[in-house]
Amino acid sequence: MGSSKIVLLSILHIAGGANGWIIPNSSNHEDVFDQWASKNRFKIGDTIRFKYKKDSVLVVSEEEYKKCQTTKPEFYSNKGGDTVFKLNRHGLFYFISGVSGHCEKGQKMIIKVMEVESPPPSSSLSASTHKSNNAVKKTTRFVGAGLVAFSTLVLTVFSLV
Repeated sequence: MGSSKIVLLSILHIAGGANGWIIPNSSNHEDVFDQWASKNRFKIGDTIRFKYKKDSVLVVSEEEYKKCQTTKPEFYSNKGGDTVFKLNRHGLFYFISGVSGHCEKGQKMIIKVMEVESPPPSSSLSASTHKSNNAVKKTTRFVGAGLVAFSTLVLTVFSLV
């Protein structure tokens, strides 16, 4: 039986879409990044690109996310306005701006990374193999019966001659 491989393609997402990693422009847009994240599906291996001016990106715990402050971020970057972060596990990632006051104004985001889907159970594979084997058996029986009938016809014709 052959082996099957699952190929997962990685996607590069731009945080916040075309606007990038910016401070939302009013209080009614505080969840703009979460809205953007909810419209996307993230999987292990995908990357998030943060484009910003005079800012930074931090990955923090849920508690630190709620407080908009951290002393020990899991990840920190302020690489000249362009940070790429690779999603290396399933679960929730909490992103905040490292600039004082920006997180409180809504420059924060939660991303949920989906678990890798498992291949179908082997029972469905064996069921399709079983159907295939039955088709071969039926075809063999049909061909075998045809050969017997043909052989009988040939013997009958030759015995008449």
